[in-house]
Amino acid sequence: MPFMRDHQAVEPPRGDVDAQRGWLLLEFGAPWCGHCQAAQPALQAFVDAQDLAHWKIEDGKGRPLGRSFQVKLWPTVVLLHDGQEVARVVRPVDGADLATLEAALPT
Repeated sequence: MPFMRDHQAVEPPRGDVDAQRGWLLLEFGAPWCGHCQAAQPALQAFVDAQDLAHWKIEDGKGRPLGRSFQVKLWPTVVLLHDGQEVARVVRPVDGADLATLEAALPT
């Protein structure tokens, strides 16, 4: 699954996220968020290099999926394997900021 350029306005239920098999990168943010926009080149390069499934979720007040992952700042990027969180990065700016995610992936 390629890099998702646009946010999903309708978020999936937490049960659907937990039921995903394999690797999934969740990105929480908003289209108007400057930090989210600045992170896009690094996130796209990472997703493309790792060939990861990527879901870009529009987050905000009252959005249950982001709250269930305790998202406080945007973008928050959560790496899941078989529905379980294995790594997280908040407000990445460049590829070096994604090293935690890369280290969690199998070699």
